[in-house]
Amino acid sequence: MRKLLISLLAVGFVLAMTLPVWAIDHEFGGYWRSRAVMQKDFSGNDTGAQDFQAADMRTRLFYTAVFSEDFKFVNQFEFNVTWGDVNNGGGIGTDGTNIFRIKNSYANFNLGPVNFLVGLQYRVLNRGFLFDDDFAGIAVTYKGSNYSIPFIWMKAYEGGYGNDKNDNDVDYYVLKPTFAMGAFSVTPTVAYIYSKDASKWPMTTGNKAVNAYFVGADADMTFGAGSKAWFTGLYEGGSADLITGGSVDIKAYLLAIGGTYQMGAFDVHGQGFWATGDDRSTKDAEAFFVPRGQMYYWAEIMGYGLFDNQASAKSCADKISNVKAASIGMGYKATDKLSFKADLWYAELAEADTKGNKILGTEIDMRMTYALMKNLNLDLVAAYLWAGSGTYSGAGEANPYELGAQLSFSF
Repeated sequence: MRKLLISLLAVGFVLAMTLPVWAIDHEFGGYWRSRAVMQKDFSGNDTGAQDFQAADMRTRLFYTAVFSEDFKFVNQFEFNVTWGDVNNGGGIGTDGTNIFRIKNSYANFNLGPVNFLVGLQYRVLNRGFLFDDDFAGIAVTYKGSNYSIPFIWMKAYEGGYGNDKNDNDVDYYVLKPTFAMGAFSVTPTVAYIYSKDASKWPMTTGNKAVNAYFVGADADMTFGAGSKAWFTGLYEGGSADLITGGSVDIKAYLLAIGGTYQMGAFDVHGQGFWATGDDRSTKDAEAFFVPRGQMYYWAEIMGYGLFDNQASAKSCADKISNVKAASIGMGYKATDKLSFKADLWYAELAEADTKGNKILGTEIDMRMTYALMKNLNLDLVAAYLWAGSGTYSGAGEANPYELGAQLSFSF
């Protein structure tokens, strides 16, 4: 595998040296971050079961071959390493075998008013409440004067070769038009997840036939300089056959709202969301659930925040389900280089746990961002959670807290 990677990189460099003869433009860019974090009592007790202290690094390199205004070949490569991880490039010698990733590699071309993205690509659906990830597939978008209509096919799982192996395929199909009307835009969404037998995909091992759909919309409005309001609503329906026999009806929903009001150097911002959980008194599947691809970051401790390695006990983290959460916050841009942000969060389970506990807690998050120089930023984060009964686990109750720093730049 390593020899193959070296060969591919060598071919890429040769092409980069020779392609200009063919009048092809080359665009290079990237992103780098290095961060350190200390997380204490995330288990909700004083056992230290989830205590964590480490430093890590991420590098992303972008390369695009521009053949014309209507044809591009886009690539994104990623390297991740935890400092001191001797198996993955973080130890002495920094040799690793599992740190290189191909995140994106796709053709981007236009045929008249229709745009095609074919290959490994990135997509956000409904702010991440539905999807925010990379995937293999095709996106076909018709672009009008003040609207666009994309159809997206994502290949979530390939069943492979053999008799009836195609039955194990899992596919996402999405229709997501956007209509802009001045300061207001609306994006209806229809998504469908289908598999004749989803039991082989690790995300849906307990199911056979899956017929799940999502219907909803995003709405956005801007007013004034830097002020905006937004709304997202999603209903999840359909059915799934169980390997153990029988089937379940899917009946779930998610509602979210937020906004920012800008007042010179100050801003006031807030958001809230509610995603259903399973009501154990019924046989329906009522927890809002996306098998793979959902990613929405919110509070630093309960919702991943800047340091996305873990969340406090019993929180849904970035997979928004069975939760009610709301925040209010303020930002202040002291100078062109220095800014501050503070947020107060409250969250609870939408459906209580087996012991009747619901409250996850009240969290305060504080962040300072300072531009050390052009493109080079330093972020300092401090967060504390007054944990509720929905977070506590056993005796020795303790409130989680987090301290962290991140250095980052892009080019």
